[in-house]
Amino acid sequence: MAIEAPDIRTALPGKIARQVIAKDRRYTSSSYIKEYPFVIARGKGAVVEDVDGNRFLDFMAGIAVNATGHSHPRVVRAVKRQAERFFHMCASDFYYESFARLAERLTRMTPMEGEKSVFFTNSGAEAVETAIKLVRYHTKRPYIIAFLGSFHGRTMGALSLTASKAKQRSFFSSFLPGVHHIPYGYCYRCPYNLTYPKCGVHCAEALETVVCRNLMNPREIGAIFIEPVQGEGGYIVPPREFHAKLKAFAEKNGILYVVDEVQAGMGRTGKFLSVEHFGVEPDVVIMAKGLASGLPLGAVVAKKKYMTWKAGTHGSTFGGNPLACEASLETLALLEEGLTANAARMGKRLIGRIRKMAKEFPLIGDIRGLGLMIGVELVRDRETREPAVKEAHDVVQAAFERGLLILSCGESTVRFCPPLVVNAREVDTAAEIFGAVLRDITGRKG
Repeated sequence: MAIEAPDIRTALPGKIARQVIAKDRRYTSSSYIKEYPFVIARGKGAVVEDVDGNRFLDFMAGIAVNATGHSHPRVVRAVKRQAERFFHMCASDFYYESFARLAERLTRMTPMEGEKSVFFTNSGAEAVETAIKLVRYHTKRPYIIAFLGSFHGRTMGALSLTASKAKQRSFFSSFLPGVHHIPYGYCYRCPYNLTYPKCGVHCAEALETVVCRNLMNPREIGAIFIEPVQGEGGYIVPPREFHAKLKAFAEKNGILYVVDEVQAGMGRTGKFLSVEHFGVEPDVVIMAKGLASGLPLGAVVAKKKYMTWKAGTHGSTFGGNPLACEASLETLALLEEGLTANAARMGKRLIGRIRKMAKEFPLIGDIRGLGLMIGVELVRDRETREPAVKEAHDVVQAAFERGLLILSCGESTVRFCPPLVVNAREVDTAAEIFGAVLRDITGRKG
């Protein structure tokens, strides 16, 4: 039987939630953001319940992590079975079956020709760090290209690639040397003030015509690190040619094309990896978030000819933990059995509903996305495209009050990234709540 949601029974936050929040604020780091006062008690599918008994529709999935929904019974069973056998046996030094089986499964599912190898980590940031080291070790080249608006993590190497918000980098320098950032294919806010397709996708060509003409020899670039669909930067889907041109330049100059699929991968866009929408073959793929349905697991999958480092060069005590491996194997099975296809269907349904709203709400400037990775960029004026920063924040907060969990990204984009188990009724409910919130924010009457 379907769980009814949303169902808000108390003022938010409720009494018990306020107690938890007070303790959290007293004893935890001030660096945590805490988007709104939601204190989870349990979850099932795309529905979560807080400690005061209020139920919400979850359209942020722990920031795109709970791919199979909250506590999918098959994933729970897989983890329980493994917990009864053993919790840990460091895979850097010893062997266990699920570690090898998951590596085999990922090499089969990752769209790259030839033999592949896998390195497991605990998180996306660790996987990015691994990929940076792999690139440096294999190519012996000093430079890495990353993109403005990108988010690759907050550890020092990953942060050197990240260029999403200044506050994420402020007062942490010096960063990894040799990292250069260039504009992403953000057509709605083209950094060159050009218009697609007349622009010829100049943003992709600028690496060769501007950067390599003035700053570096392309034969000194080890890798291009790129999110096929930019996540924290605003859920930005670039033109198909953007990746094609960058990949062609990389191949011409022996540069590794490293795709960060931490947020966009694992079936979210309606394909296993978002790069599959763009018709290019990566050399290295970084995965995490939805890979193990909420258990901490990241992975770097590379063509075997590039994973040339010697034993002991890199390792991890907990990476590829057996509980996480079993959860991941079940997650990947569920993706292949229908959740990836469901993401494509439900994403099309949700984006269709939101596009209809754009006729009613001038606050909506741009709607973009693939599958269940959808961004709605809010603007104060469609002509000037002035970002509606406060309004985006207000929309997220108002949606929470109505029982819908969503988040913002970029400067003024509201993102929708629900669990891939979400159904049509839940999609329609979320769209109705979003429309009601927009009416409240803009002062329109329903």
